[in-house]
Amino acid sequence: MKTIYGLAVICLFHSAANAQTSAAPAVDLSYTYAELRFVDYDDNGGDGFRFNGSYDLGNNWIILGGLTSADFNSNVDLNVFEIGGGYVWNYRPDWDIVATGRFVNADVDTPGGSRDESGIALSGGMRGLLAPQFEVRGSVNYINLDDSDVYLEVAGDYYFNRQFSAGLSVELGGDADLISIGARLYFR
Repeated sequence: MKTIYGLAVICLFHSAANAQTSAAPAVDLSYTYAELRFVDYDDNGGDGFRFNGSYDLGNNWIILGGLTSADFNSNVDLNVFEIGGGYVWNYRPDWDIVATGRFVNADVDTPGGSRDESGIALSGGMRGLLAPQFEVRGSVNYINLDDSDVYLEVAGDYYFNRQFSAGLSVELGGDADLISIGARLYFR
């Protein structure tokens, strides 16, 4: 079923890329940014903050990393560190296909003790400008910590100018659904 959802997201973004007009966008897609997001874990009663960053190395290669810190109602704290890299393929003007791989370390503190897990995360998806100041993203994500999990992410950002955007992200289908709202600061 998750494969069907993934294919549906890819078809949706492919259709949007083909339907885009040839008007010049007000912004371009940049991969050098810092991002701060408020994260709400819908199923588990938790919330927290996520800080992400990405840097464009040139020749379509990027490095990226992130820190997430969340508290849950049952006195559980979660801290996640991610670092990795990726490749960006310019599919069409203002539409990119992005693939990333990351090392992930998660530390869970509970009243009964703490646990530390390490693993990998892989992502593949599309990113593009649906309108001159509105970006959409969609990806299929795989993470393997204690056990493996696959989930979908759909997101949209509005660009206030070339250096600042804000938007909403939804992640569905994994162990926990989450919604996040945040902002990106681009260093072009």
